[in-house]
Amino acid sequence: MTTQDWSDNIVLVDLVDDPELSDDLTILTEQMEKEPKDVVLNFAAVNFLNSSNISRLLKLRKTLIDRDRQLRLCAISIQVLAVFLLTGLDTVFDVVTDTAAALTSLQIK
Repeated sequence: MTTQDWSDNIVLVDLVDDPELSDDLTILTEQMEKEPKDVVLNFAAVNFLNSSNISRLLKLRKTLIDRDRQLRLCAISIQVLAVFLLTGLDTVFDVVTDTAAALTSLQIK
């Protein structure tokens, strides 16, 4: 996981496939519990999601909502997007095409 503070209130996170993905989402959730920021998750290097990853994404989302912060997912591959569509999670998460669109949507909120 590579993180970049985009601004004082926004962090950009580049995710990678498992086994790092699960651990990275857990670490990120713990960080957001302590110092909440709006989060952009870049899925460009993620090719597969399992139920554990989905569970951690949902926990991160809840953590951010509870702290009045927002989460954007971007650059999702067709394979991963299919998982979101099949599970209905495309209606739960805010998904945008790329990092620029995700960052812009958070900056103009």
